[in-house]
Amino acid sequence: MDRKWWTLIAVCFGTFMLLLDITVVNVALPDIQVALHSSFADLQWVVDAYALTLAAFLLTAGVLGDMYGRRGVFAIGLTLFSLASLTCGLSTTPLMLNLSRAAQGVGGAIMFATSLALIAQAFSGRERGTAIGVYGAVVGGAVAIGPLVGGAITSGIGWRWIFFVNIPIGVIAVVITLTKVDNAKFSTGRRIDWLGFVTFSASLFLLVFALVQGNAKGWGSAYILSLLVSSAILMAVFLVGEWKQGDPMLDLGLFKRPAVVGVSLGSFTLSASIFAMFLYLTLYLQEVLGYSPFQAGLRFLPLTILAFIVAPVAGKLTVRIQSRYMLGLGLALVAIGCQLMTHTEATSSWLVLLPGFLVCGVGIGITNPVLASVSVSVVPPERSGMSTGSASTFRQVGIATGIAGLGAIFVHQIGPAVVTSLQTTASGQGVLAHAGSRLGGALASGSVRQATASIPSAAARDALLSAYRTGFAQTLNHLMAIAAVTAMVGAIGCLLLVHQRDFVLSIAESGRAAQPEADDGPTEVAAAQAG
Repeated sequence: MDRKWWTLIAVCFGTFMLLLDITVVNVALPDIQVALHSSFADLQWVVDAYALTLAAFLLTAGVLGDMYGRRGVFAIGLTLFSLASLTCGLSTTPLMLNLSRAAQGVGGAIMFATSLALIAQAFSGRERGTAIGVYGAVVGGAVAIGPLVGGAITSGIGWRWIFFVNIPIGVIAVVITLTKVDNAKFSTGRRIDWLGFVTFSASLFLLVFALVQGNAKGWGSAYILSLLVSSAILMAVFLVGEWKQGDPMLDLGLFKRPAVVGVSLGSFTLSASIFAMFLYLTLYLQEVLGYSPFQAGLRFLPLTILAFIVAPVAGKLTVRIQSRYMLGLGLALVAIGCQLMTHTEATSSWLVLLPGFLVCGVGIGITNPVLASVSVSVVPPERSGMSTGSASTFRQVGIATGIAGLGAIFVHQIGPAVVTSLQTTASGQGVLAHAGSRLGGALASGSVRQATASIPSAAARDALLSAYRTGFAQTLNHLMAIAAVTAMVGAIGCLLLVHQRDFVLSIAESGRAAQPEADDGPTEVAAAQAG
């Protein structure tokens, strides 16, 4: 077999492991909460600790791949991710799990930053379109089976095994990478931008930390304001530093191309909308509707299977249909799907989510492979590591800030909603008299069912659970509306910003091209769009 196909296999193995882990973790969060006595904030950090380090290390990892060879750097990322998965499975406290998840994020960053660049260096022309279509199918497949596999493992042998399953996959991927993948590198004379790395990482961490702590500490408190101001100052230092120095971690000159801005916006809004909502949808299915992890995973299948089916088709269509139209359509469908899920009530079954699941599944399936294609098409091959790293960074920043921001709204709204519902019945008023200030803490920490167990009256317990379902449904509707607006902003932005004239032909294609095509031309530029 040609080595380029081994490259695709290795990349797909690593990507499958990464994405399987993300979707598997979502359905296991309620069990993790019980096993490790975690608060709602701890659950947010299980996802955000991973997303933060992934976002922080992506750009630096892309530079390392360009400097030292993508094969070796990719193998290091695989190894680190696998070892961190082991410590995740062995965790005994929320802090240990979150630190291990952060280590997973570092390994994941190295893999993400080099995976699409490895495909870009191995394939060109229509073959690259085929390779990215396969990559998109793997992405969709991991998303499709993740909730089901996670639910089955969590319900069957325990949540720790959702991490242990990564180890054999990682070993296989490392062996293929070291024995079958070419180690191309570019003599660019680049170096690591330590100032950019530190300021960007610290700024993002302080922002997410402020969002997670804002309700507990008070949004107007000196503590939260100092975190937000410090985050803004560090981000300003990062941007000025990147603009001034000759070899930046993120070349801001790339953003002179509107298409780069468009793909960054699309990556951010897709993650900050439906992907960030997966946490709250999982909590709704398990904590409110009472489904087991496996049963919850089954109910995600309409969304995830459609994403799996549509992704390879969308990857193929990138050689025929302009990317801006596909990105605009995909994100608009995500926005419509989120809006369809804004009609949840306390008495609703999971079927109220089904129309939104179906529409979002198609939207995700269209958007993911096109974002991957565009991110390696708008820069020369030697800059593809930075470009894909930048796109993936925006994706992870979207997840981290989306979960934290939506979580802040969730905690702020659900308490008053539950209290308002309790005040409408005598039993509910009895709950308020009995629980007092403890109820607010239980709602903020997500431990309502544990608080319910301490209430002696059966009628009062039923009143609290009913009020919780009402409050959760109302809050979920608000979060879904915000997600819908976020996705629609991405759809409009991609339509306006992503144009064929910003696409760069690969070396092989540029040798065949007699002259550049005009903006939005259908021939060579359309073929280049496959990468």
